[in-house]
Formats: sequence, structure tokens, C-alpha cells
Amino acid sequence: MTGKTFDVDVAIVGGGAAGIGAARRLSGQGLTVWLLEASQRLGGRAWTRHVDGMALDMGCGWLHTADRNAWRPIAEDLGWEIDHRPAAWDKPQPHPRFSASEQAEAHAAFRAWHDRLMASPPVSDKASDALDDGGRWNGYLQAMSGYISGAPLERISAADYNAYERAATENNWRVPRGYGTLVAASLPPDVVCRPATPVERISLGAPGVTLSTPSGTVRCRAAILTMSTNVLTGDTLRLPDALDPWRHAASRLPLGCDEKLFLRIDGDIELPTETALIADPHDPDSPVFYLRPLDRPVIETFLGGRSAWRVSAEGEAATFDALLGMLEGLLGSDARRHLRPLVASSWSSETYVRGSYSHALPTHAGERAVLAAPFEDTLFFAGEATHPASFSTAHGALETGIRAADEVLSRLLPEPPAIRI
Repeated sequence: MTGKTFDVDVAIVGGGAAGIGAARRLSGQGLTVWLLEASQRLGGRAWTRHVDGMALDMGCGWLHTADRNAWRPIAEDLGWEIDHRPAAWDKPQPHPRFSASEQAEAHAAFRAWHDRLMASPPVSDKASDALDDGGRWNGYLQAMSGYISGAPLERISAADYNAYERAATENNWRVPRGYGTLVAASLPPDVVCRPATPVERISLGAPGVTLSTPSGTVRCRAAILTMSTNVLTGDTLRLPDALDPWRHAASRLPLGCDEKLFLRIDGDIELPTETALIADPHDPDSPVFYLRPLDRPVIETFLGGRSAWRVSAEGEAATFDALLGMLEGLLGSDARRHLRPLVASSWSSETYVRGSYSHALPTHAGERAVLAAPFEDTLFFAGEATHPASFSTAHGALETGIRAADEVLSRLLPEPPAIRI
């Protein structure tokens, strides 16, 4: 359908879950479709690294709300195994400084805060205003916010948090071959993929859209933008002034900071399988160690908020050394000689990501709808930050890619397209 004026009917900018979702929806509809990915790989914040014979997810690793997660049937259609074991987050921890009774108190404090937030959201819309003044477990709750949102509760919109919780279920499963592997393997073959092709400038003009890249320009009838909010508001992409409202919305939906570090377990040391240990339940910046996930000889370490920023500020070597010291205190002095650094993420320093996943600032949950709105039937927006409820997830990103693709199809095709993903 492409004429001389255009190189391609639809260009998708970004090869993460949203971009691949859009590509799957546009596939087979009679349109020429290119996917432009800034990095050398597909998947975006879904990235599986294969290290020491193990598939380790550096970004998203859980099929959240798996009973309604569209990536689950995609994995099943491919014949991939899905691990249905529940997460260890709420299980008792064999912790030397966090007794069973204290763990019960901390979990009860989290549930009480959660219930207050859901039943009577603060007028300020700050999730922190639902905390008990001087509550013993407020540090624990702030640490949980670091893992959930990548930011302290003072920066979290209560309305945004509640929207997610109302849409989510307790079914969180895993793909042993890697969530990132699944996302990257799902691009349809009739979509042209252009890796290592960052879009540096977007120009509007009648007709269509022009995307400027280091290897030349791409002229298209419509474009779907799926880059992160921190990229939309950053300095690597020049946008026309007409998109200032979208940039403003993105600035109110910043990416939090979360990182993962993996340590290899070597030799004969008794460590439980599928067990979570928080380093210090009173420290709002405390890491959490997940022992032997999926029965693998690794410790998966989660850092959120300020503790995650330290990976960039202090470097991987210093961070690993600090984590090993914490693990000695939790597991015994013999632990260090059985553990060695394996691999670490660095999402906040990734040029074309710049963080983990979005959270709405207080009073700004409505900006998700602003960011999701099309611009003059030529530019369409997708990505986890544009989802009203399942933001911060790969399935939410996938759904927004499908939604944006449907908007494109209704603009470019005279007949309603068949329903497919």
C-alpha cells in the first residue's frame, strides 16, 4: 500500500514488549511495517542473559497476573514451560535478625497500609500519607516501594497504585527459558526489524511522519512510539513542539530505579531453595536476596530506589562487595567463599531506557491517558506507561502495543481488521 511518498506504511519505534505487541497486531494486515530498535537486541526492559548455562532475566522476570497475562498463551503456543510456583516474598524467612513474630508484624503493617490506601486514599494522593506516623515498619514499607515502584512512597500516586492493585491477581508465574527470550522471540517474520537504529528526530508534515536516524530518514504514513518516558523527556530524541503536551505527561510518569545483581553459588553450602531474605527490614534502602530461584545455583538480588542508584554511582564491583558483606551476616562467615559475582543490570545508565518502569507522581495518574492519546492520526503512543492499570509490566506494555496498532489500523484501513495478537 506504500506509495512513492513513503518508505513504509507504519514504523514502530522501539522493540520492547509494546513494540512487538504492535508488530504482532499489524502483521498480516496488508501494510508494510518496520520496527526500529535503538539497541542491538529486541526485548527492551525484557532481557534474558545466558550466563553459566542459565537464563537470567535482567529485567522483568514474572508473568504478573498470569491468568490474564497475554504473554502466557503466547508461551504456551510455543510449547514453552511455565513454572507455576508462587513467589517467596511472603513466605517465612530464616533470618538471624528478623524473627518470625517480627515478620508477621511487618507483613501485617504492609497489609494495613495497603488496605488504608485502597479504602481511604489520602487527599494529597501521596501513598506515604497512608503510613502510620512513626510506625515501626515504615522502613520496611519504603523498601517494598523500592521494589514495587523504584521510588519512595512520597513520590507515588495513591490513585495510580490503587488502579494497579484492582487490576492485578495473585498469580505470578515464570518462564524458565526467560521472559526476555519470550518477548524477543515473538516478533512476526513479516515485520522488518532494523536493530541499532535509534530515532534521533521526529518531524511532522503533510503527509505522514519523518524519522531521522544515523543511517538515514524513514518516511512513513504513521508511527507508533514505544520508548520509555525518561527517553521521551531526555536529550537523545528531538520532538516537534506540537508534542510538548506528551512530553509534559511523560515527565509526570518517570521511571523508577530498580536493578538486579546475580551471584553464583559454588561448592557445598546449604542454602534453601526459593527463599527471600531482606538484608535489613528497618532500612528503606535494603536489598532483598532471592535464594536459588527456579532451583538454580544463584542468588538473585533486588535493589530498589536509592540502593539501586548506587550501582551506577559506586560501580558494580563496590556493590557486589557490599552485598557479599551483607550475605555473610545473613548466611554465616563461610558464605563469601561460596559466592562469586556473576552479572548485574544497569537500567538507569542505559542510554535508550534510563530507568526501570514508570510510576505516576502524586495527583498525576491521569497523565497516562494523556500520553496514550494519538496525535493527529499520524503518531500513536504505546508502552507500559500508557496503560491505565497494568503499567510497569510486560503484559501491560503488550496490551498498549495492540491498542496503538488498532488505532493505526482504524486510520489506515478502510475495513475493520480481524482480531488477533
